[in-house]
Amino acid sequence: MGMTIAEKIIAAAAGVETVKPGDIHTVILDRMMSNDGTTHLTIDMYNQQIKNPTIADPKKLVFIVDHNVPADNPKTAASHKKMRDFAKQHNIDFWEGKGVCHQIMMENYVCPGELIFGADSHTCTYGALGAFGTGVGCTDFLYGMVTGTSWVLVPETVKFNLTGKLKDGVYPRDLMLHIIGKIGANGVNYQVMEFTGDGAKSLSVNDRMVLCNLAVEAGAKSAIFEADEIALSWLKEHGRNPKHVFKSDADANYFKEYTFDLNQIEPIVAKPDFVDDVIPAKEACGIKIDEAFLGSCNNGRIDEMRVAARLLKGRKVSDTVRFLIVPASNEVYMQALDEGLIETFMEAGAIVMNANCSVCWGSCQGVIGENEVLISTGTRNFKGRAGHPTSKVYLGSAATVTASAIKGAIATEDQL
Repeated sequence: MGMTIAEKIIAAAAGVETVKPGDIHTVILDRMMSNDGTTHLTIDMYNQQIKNPTIADPKKLVFIVDHNVPADNPKTAASHKKMRDFAKQHNIDFWEGKGVCHQIMMENYVCPGELIFGADSHTCTYGALGAFGTGVGCTDFLYGMVTGTSWVLVPETVKFNLTGKLKDGVYPRDLMLHIIGKIGANGVNYQVMEFTGDGAKSLSVNDRMVLCNLAVEAGAKSAIFEADEIALSWLKEHGRNPKHVFKSDADANYFKEYTFDLNQIEPIVAKPDFVDDVIPAKEACGIKIDEAFLGSCNNGRIDEMRVAARLLKGRKVSDTVRFLIVPASNEVYMQALDEGLIETFMEAGAIVMNANCSVCWGSCQGVIGENEVLISTGTRNFKGRAGHPTSKVYLGSAATVTASAIKGAIATEDQL
């Protein structure tokens, strides 16, 4: 029996020829990433609970401050300082104020064939480059940090065969929300979503990041694309080489298979308070909003910035709406500056923020108040995610969010 891409990565990391779903293997980790959401807790455990604390390989570690940056209160400042000092002491790569952790990892570290642990649930983003990325908690991260290894229960793989091509005005964000709506928020619990087919090959690396990033919202352990010519070209442009380039075998075993025709996808909105409660965006049109957010590890890249600028050019943000635009990294920010996009945003009345998690995290920027309504390109919309428990969060594409900011109510770009 053949193996899937995910199974081959785990087998390579475990130093064995074959693995199958349900096996438990000890694996050597290629990289580990932790952000300011929990790193201070990991450091405390390292200092207080490890008898002879040591780090297996500091070169494999990356610490990133992205959730509350710059610090919003003394407690946060202390947490950041703890990260900063620990990273310096142990020669760990440290990023602060440079962008969202997954964007930074993709721009600077991730390589095809790697097995990567991240102390953040959206680490599955790295599958866009053919890597196996998965989120872990502080204890698992600490063990990996100290030993350089961990254990993995080999997950089943579900194949998502994508055919056709997205129509104009429809985006990968719409596609993934549509998929989650069809399979449900528990549709692939502890499984790998493997995207394949001609439709998958038509997607850019940025597009693939959108799909892999949201896989955890369907319960996935990870998500992955084959590292094809598009991925390898992107990797080369960023000055890196693959560790392994794996393809799923023709006789690989899949737990289940789905087929989605990209030609049939329409703009989608996820309603409060569940990411799988999706409807065609046109059915939500007219719902008044108080705030719009464009950014996050799912939709804060240059592609989304260009969409927003195209729709905002010559138009104004509604007087009743706060529109926060937050590039996913400084690299994205600088490119948007070079292309004149930031000027377009400012002229239209949007609020442009530093590269960070911002409104998606719902803690330090753009927090929404009692009964307020937000439309967002963030990753989640559960109750209280972006502020007050009575507030409401709708999820949509960059185009839908921007059109809504202009109209003052949920709208699609064809309504402008």
